[in-house]
Amino acid sequence: MELYGIKACDTCRKALKTLDGAGREVRFVDVRETPLSREVLESFQAAFGAALMNTRSTTWRGLDEAGRAGDPIELMLAHPTLMKRPVIREADGTLHLGWGKEVQAALS
Repeated sequence: MELYGIKACDTCRKALKTLDGAGREVRFVDVRETPLSREVLESFQAAFGAALMNTRSTTWRGLDEAGRAGDPIELMLAHPTLMKRPVIREADGTLHLGWGKEVQAALS
């Protein structure tokens, strides 16, 4: 299982702690340190659509209207923190977005 996020994200840390506690083997990928490829971001966007873009982030609020109107993949390539987190990929390829109750129930 892979968890994509950033080290400073409280939600990512909670997810990692819970998954580790449940005995799940998790490889953490910090998207700031290891930028995602266009192909990976496109697969995430295909699964989650517009929900993948974190429009509540400080980075999003710092963009002007022209910046916000850009291609979402290009924006996330340039600003990895615009990706909503965590994105969790199970060994079978199943993707999950965020750490809400539904995702927790599916993985814990």
